Amino acid sequence: MNDTQLRRLLFILSLSLLLPALTFAAAPDAPGERLPTVELSADASRPAANDQATATMYFQADDKTPAALSRQVNSVIAAALEQARAYPTVRTRTTATTTSPVYSKEARRIDGWRMRSELQLESRDLSALTELLGKLQGSLALSSLVMQPAPETRKAAADLAAADALRAFQGRAQSIAGTLGKTYRIRHLSVAYGNAPRPPYPVMRANAVAMEAAAVPAEAGESDVTVTVSGTIELPE
Repeated sequence: MNDTQLRRLLFILSLSLLLPALTFAAAPDAPGERLPTVELSADASRPAANDQATATMYFQADDKTPAALSRQVNSVIAAALEQARAYPTVRTRTTATTTSPVYSKEARRIDGWRMRSELQLESRDLSALTELLGKLQGSLALSSLVMQPAPETRKAAADLAAADALRAFQGRAQSIAGTLGKTYRIRHLSVAYGNAPRPPYPVMRANAVAMEAAAVPAEAGESDVTVTVSGTIELPE
């Protein structure tokens, strides 16, 4: 056997030794045993007092010239802001102000201008707010009144509801595992905070003069704060 043949033989032998190792390395690991799982959820609600009110009022007018219209609207809003300063427990701020053209009946030319400016009033002193709203309705229109829990009130109710929901989830998991004659462990858990916001308080249209200085009727009531706990449990053998 010459040198060339010897080198070929050694090369073939080395491949035969290497091939099993390569084949073993490429083989996938055997899948591990998967435990049975159950997905479940539980929720709980706690009432929260609607101790914060937010009202939106507006003034709207039309005029032939934008300058005259702006003076009129700004004057009314400035007077309303000055009137609101007498109520320190009510936070008052201007929000949206819009100006749009008013077209003639033929819709071919601008016949005038319309301007609308809004105020937002917010307070936890419902008595002061409703009294102020009644006075402002001498010049402004009330478009909405929303009663809802203040942030800290909502958080306190949500914390209680979360504890209730977690206990309910635990009880449900124990019941499922016990029925199957198994123990359980939590694989995944999530907590979602939700609520049922109170709709805007209905506003009755009435003559502005008749409504002036009359407190707006409003009842605070309560809102439900709901927390949902969902997750996956494993059932070991």
